[in-house]
Amino acid sequence: MTAKLSKISLPLKLTFLIFSMVLNCMGIVILQLSEAKITYEKLGFLESFKDIPIAFISLFAVNFISKTGTKKALVSALVIVGICSCFLPFIEDFWFYKVWFAIIGTCFAVGKICVFGIIRNNISDEKSLAKMMNSVEASFMVGIFIVNTGFGWLISSRYSEYWKFGFLSITVLCAVTIFLFSKLNISEAKKTENKSLMAELSVFVKPTTIMFLAVVFFIVFVEQGFNSWLPSFYKNHLNVNSFFALQATSFLALFSYAGRTATANIIHRFSLSKYYILCISLIIAVLVIIVGIQYFDSVNSGIILFLFPVIGLFLSPLYPVINSKMIAQIDREKINLFTSLIVIFSSLGSSVSSIIMAVLFGKQLLNYYPLYILLAVSVLFTVSLIYFKLAGKKL
Repeated sequence: MTAKLSKISLPLKLTFLIFSMVLNCMGIVILQLSEAKITYEKLGFLESFKDIPIAFISLFAVNFISKTGTKKALVSALVIVGICSCFLPFIEDFWFYKVWFAIIGTCFAVGKICVFGIIRNNISDEKSLAKMMNSVEASFMVGIFIVNTGFGWLISSRYSEYWKFGFLSITVLCAVTIFLFSKLNISEAKKTENKSLMAELSVFVKPTTIMFLAVVFFIVFVEQGFNSWLPSFYKNHLNVNSFFALQATSFLALFSYAGRTATANIIHRFSLSKYYILCISLIIAVLVIIVGIQYFDSVNSGIILFLFPVIGLFLSPLYPVINSKMIAQIDREKINLFTSLIVIFSSLGSSVSSIIMAVLFGKQLLNYYPLYILLAVSVLFTVSLIYFKLAGKKL
């Protein structure tokens, strides 16, 4: 089993790396297109073209995956991402970004369900699941780091007008990952009798599940406020150049990678719930320090530049830890459908957060950015406590 997991681990990590790069290039796109006089309101809704297809396609993707199998479905998604990334540098119109993100969102919905399904079909206990998911999702942070560092270098160089050609590297990564999957034999979940979608979903209509999905929504809600909008906050409010704004976000990703990697190695020593609560408490502590500095020291104090990335160390473990705790209790035959719900609520959290951020930036209310993030984390903390209380009674 261990040998098999080690072979599966690399292509799964590369899959999340690829999807991280295409999903989290939104910060670069917002930064570049805002300089092309496209308003923040339009750019805020651009995020919805990525997230809404993820939400709508997810439930239908389950049926597609069950017919084709997780491996074939995942490879198909990677092929489409590779082709679309190859086309992007050659099309200038804004409407294509909408289409591109919609296609990427659809492929991500399929890809994430497949990845979670493969992990669940090979691991049973929640701590091993937490370790594997943190390890695989750590590569998501690597993708953010690579995309911000790589594009940051390109944008600040004399070849800045060719920044979109960086997407060709994603096409190459897709080809490598597809090749690795072609060499693997992956266990598939047993096919079950066909039931109506509503009948299958009704199994999950429980207070614990509903609160879990609310937690997922708010985790991604908070993450989105950092990943897509932090570069614009750094540039427009803290007055740093585009390159440094992107590099600061890269350090956020670097800390996030460290957080998930460390969690993967130490999580077996701790209670998942206590570890989760500790992480979220530390996030609140750092945000309180940032708000204190901003309102009582200096509005654009340079130290804020270095404090924001530290939050990634504690924010990044939340999503895989909470998911692994819940997924470990779901039957393998139902894991694809349940993952689709996770994907739906994640995408809704991302989309709602981005729209609110667009309003915040469009109305020039950047002074309230740290306070807004602190409020969102406080809501997440409250919802999480309710979930753990319900889960303690049920499980």
